Amino acid sequence: MTTTATPAGPVVDAVGVTLRLHDPHARLRGVRLSQDIRIPGEQLDFRYRRGWWTLRVQRPAVDRMEYLLELRHHNEGRETIPDPANPLRVPGAFGDKSVIEFPDYHRPGWLDLPGTPADVTELAISSREIGSTVRGRLWSPHALPAEQPAPLLVAHDGPEYDSLASLTHFTGALIEAGRLPLLRVALLAPGDRNRWYAVNPAYARALAGEVLPALAEPAPSTVRIGAGASLGALAMLHAHRLFPGSFDGLFLQSGSFFSVQTDAQERRFARFGPVTRFVREVVQAVADPHPLPVSMTCGTIEENLANNQAMASALRRLGYPVEFQEVRDVHSYTGWRDAFDPHLAELIKTVVS
Repeated sequence: MTTTATPAGPVVDAVGVTLRLHDPHARLRGVRLSQDIRIPGEQLDFRYRRGWWTLRVQRPAVDRMEYLLELRHHNEGRETIPDPANPLRVPGAFGDKSVIEFPDYHRPGWLDLPGTPADVTELAISSREIGSTVRGRLWSPHALPAEQPAPLLVAHDGPEYDSLASLTHFTGALIEAGRLPLLRVALLAPGDRNRWYAVNPAYARALAGEVLPALAEPAPSTVRIGAGASLGALAMLHAHRLFPGSFDGLFLQSGSFFSVQTDAQERRFARFGPVTRFVREVVQAVADPHPLPVSMTCGTIEENLANNQAMASALRRLGYPVEFQEVRDVHSYTGWRDAFDPHLAELIKTVVS
């Protein structure tokens, strides 16, 4: 950045926030807010006056607001950066963002609790079905003997879920607090994510017929719970529908349950056709002999909200015990993290009991 930023900090109140960027020598041609909270495009440009770029934003229907600043230079160059006046940052799949926490936002208390001591071992499971290796990590509490069967949580995008949403700290903290039983967590890495997770029968066969059996020795299980967000949630539901009995419960966050009616904006996605056909099959199904407990969460202003509502209704009609919760956040790992308690905790207890 070519300006010298004087930390002023966002001015936050119950109805909105004022953002400011110091540019005393007018070295920038413009500043624009980059966000995913549905603020109309015509309301994103800062105004310049007396050495400051300023923008007033009315509060959207979220408790947290992640954002970046797009700087436009006089030479037509552009760069997108976190807000230098805001020390609060949040990690994401595409790098750090600045974040505003509105007055009624509550950070999960379990983040500050001690976790249970655990071992982490690397996973590398060869798959003929997809012609690749499914990699990841296995998290196992020290207090759980290696040969003892226990609940197993299997997470798509597992390393990201762990590093960006603190998944194993969540499980470890609640185990240590006595709120969850001893359990193991298999953090499966996504590999070729769009190909594997977007309604790919070969990946479903690999998961059910190769990955889960390979986990039986290092992670003997009493029950298995599949977890995933976005495409990872879609892949978990697809695997269950093709191979009932692979899981005993599903935790699905912001699933990419695209339909032609609700998700025309996704038509350029290469696997849009297979995804919408699978979703249509579920929605139009008249029976399901293998329903299982499902917990779903989705952000209140996500593009995926309508298709998640429709999927929850369809699964309920098919006899699935579905808990569906809308959370005041967006499609982000922090938003998913903040929904673990109570929704993932309650699902685990329901499946284990």
